[in-house]
Amino acid sequence: MIEDGKEKKPLIVLTGPTAAGKTRLSIALAKAVGGEILSADSMQVYRRMDIGSAKITPEQMQGIPHHMIDVLEPEEPFNVAVFQKMSRECLDRIYERNHIPIVTGGTGFYIQALLREIDFTTQEEDPDYRRELERLAETRGPAYLHEMLREADPVSAAEIHPNNIRRTVRALEYYRLSGEPISAHNRREKQKEDAYLSCYFVLYDQRERLYRRIDERVEEMLAAGLLEEVKRLRAEGCTRDMTSMQGLGYKELLAFLDGEISYEEAVSAIKQNTRHFAKRQLTWFRRERDVIWVSKSEYGDDEEKMLAYLSGCLREKGLIK
Repeated sequence: MIEDGKEKKPLIVLTGPTAAGKTRLSIALAKAVGGEILSADSMQVYRRMDIGSAKITPEQMQGIPHHMIDVLEPEEPFNVAVFQKMSRECLDRIYERNHIPIVTGGTGFYIQALLREIDFTTQEEDPDYRRELERLAETRGPAYLHEMLREADPVSAAEIHPNNIRRTVRALEYYRLSGEPISAHNRREKQKEDAYLSCYFVLYDQRERLYRRIDERVEEMLAAGLLEEVKRLRAEGCTRDMTSMQGLGYKELLAFLDGEISYEEAVSAIKQNTRHFAKRQLTWFRRERDVIWVSKSEYGDDEEKMLAYLSGCLREKGLIK
């Protein structure tokens, strides 16, 4: 944590929707500025979940140090508070080497929590009530739980997908314990000043091109053995209620393996759910302040031109010379 009165340390954010091309550009940027990459991805933290998470390979890293990848087993829970704690430890080590951290990945809330040092320590827990809510989700369905949230906290309900049981439960739990909507807490935290001297880049593309790339990526994952990866994880004991198995590609193929839908329906659902996810990512980034948008089509997909623009922004803000 950066103490009051101390000079803010530099931090670069390079994010964007899934399949936008963040990985390649982040490597080029790290080479240009002497950076190390910290992944803000909720699935790449898990070991042996390589294909479905589009995890960067050692070869693709090109010698650039990467952090927050392959740090947990699939059965271990992971959330924003855990991400924040582990990432701070990574940042300390990066700064000790006099390198600039580049936070890349598409989980906007994780990035916000790190950038603004959102406080999660005061949020109490009620395990009994949480289990009660989880049972309701099982017996009456996620929609019933989401309707409870809509009545208690319509702002959060509008932001949380009805099928995201974990976040719905957390929001209801917070409301019961504190008497205020969690959206009000998040709004206060969001107004905090950035804890770092930062540049917040969002890489994006035209919707038609992005959606086509998403569909192509899903086909590439399947050809690379995504179904086999899910079968192996299932054989290891991974179940659909685990945080890791909520990831795109994993939950749909588990539904296929459990006989609930056909393979064709699973593939179609992966593509559709990923497109919807990309749309929600862009909605999140539009709400963030001080975002610098980087259009791939505007630069004709020319990596060198995009890199020159990023470098210029970083110099202007004083992150590099």
